[in-house]
Amino acid sequence: MKRTLLALVLTGLVGNATAAEAPALPTTKAPGDAAVYIISPSDGASVGRQFTVRFGLKGMGLAPAGVAKEHTGHHHLLVDVKKLPPAGQPIPKDDNQLHFGGGQTETTLDLKPGTHTLQLELGDENHVPFDPPLVSKKITIHVK
Repeated sequence: MKRTLLALVLTGLVGNATAAEAPALPTTKAPGDAAVYIISPSDGASVGRQFTVRFGLKGMGLAPAGVAKEHTGHHHLLVDVKKLPPAGQPIPKDDNQLHFGGGQTETTLDLKPGTHTLQLELGDENHVPFDPPLVSKKITIHVK
């Protein structure tokens, strides 16, 4: 049985340690036919400051964070992230790594004008990437 991230934090197994120092959490195997992708906007699109990003998923279902159900996960949107989060570590939550632990399938972003990249990564009930990682193609958008 997997231990939840909260249990690991409460027991002191994960505390103030950096990702490199923190013990690896168990990873969840991804089904072979699973894929995550960005429905919109399209790669190379020009968008206004506020725009909607729609998430796609095939071969799996969505479940809220904290809910352990086989072949499910939830989306994380990586904005201008150059390197994927490490395997066996929860995906960080910050201004560039957005969590959708309620099972959401879209969001509205408000980004500064310029060129940005977007990529999705599916996380398990503990926000840990699947094995192998389920990530979308990275797209580039231009915010006017």
